[in-house]
Amino acid sequence: MVQPSNFVHIVDDPGLDDLESPVLVVVLDGFLDAGNAAQTAAEHLLGIDTGPVVATFEVDAFYDYRARRPPLSFVRDHYEQYDAPSLVVRLQHDSAGTPYLLLRGPEPDTYWEAFARAVRTVVERFEVTRVVSLGSVPMGVPHTRPISVTPHANNPGLVVRPDRRFQGELRVPSSAQSLLELRLGQWQHDAMGFVAHIPHYLAQMEYPRAAVALLEELERATALMFDLGSLRTAAEETEAEVARYLADNDEVRTVVEGLERQYDAFHRAEEAGSNLLAEDQPLPTGEEIGAQFERFLAGLDGPDNPPQPQ
Repeated sequence: MVQPSNFVHIVDDPGLDDLESPVLVVVLDGFLDAGNAAQTAAEHLLGIDTGPVVATFEVDAFYDYRARRPPLSFVRDHYEQYDAPSLVVRLQHDSAGTPYLLLRGPEPDTYWEAFARAVRTVVERFEVTRVVSLGSVPMGVPHTRPISVTPHANNPGLVVRPDRRFQGELRVPSSAQSLLELRLGQWQHDAMGFVAHIPHYLAQMEYPRAAVALLEELERATALMFDLGSLRTAAEETEAEVARYLADNDEVRTVVEGLERQYDAFHRAEEAGSNLLAEDQPLPTGEEIGAQFERFLAGLDGPDNPPQPQ
């Protein structure tokens, strides 16, 4: 068994002893990040304030280098600029100066249980009051409707606005974030999270509008405050790009209109317990409209719209 002490290193800084019961925000790259929504949200937080590292996780214990090969540069006749993966906890401050912790990095490929125990070490060392994770998944929803966000928590009292579309049991693939929430609940630590629903035809591009929705939920759940102005501007620009594409593509626009009708019908039927994953409701698949959006995505990454750095 890998012990937490072998998996995480806490920075020995006496000044951290004055940190009063912070919130820990968790964003792990990989599985729960359709539209790069959670990653974009985390990068925005780091843009507001990039604080000091207060804990580091042992990358070699959990990272599968052959499955996710880190990039490095070959310059003329030698290698340099190796982008080593890292999973760290930083001490951040929101726009009002309130401290919080941000756990950021790749989702562990192995040792999920040891990872959860290591996070527990961080939670108990800094007396974290609440852990909040951010994620996003592709769904059969139109981009022309409000971003839907599903809240979840290991303490029912933390879910102020439950998502009524999911009323029964839904078996889903697990993730390190979801296991962490489950284990923290068993250890009597409050943990919750928010999952944004990304239009499945936009899941492969950066979708800042969903990042805004996630950070707004984080604000409501924690009383932290963030300047979202630049992120909202990026969201408006992306929405304008999508709208221009749809204006010139009748076939894709028709599919989106069908999603709108379906979304509105589900919205009206929420009281009856309908959900967006019901098997008896036909959903257009990503394949049905993916080909139509290939030119759109290529256009966004063209000479006039270079891809954003990751």
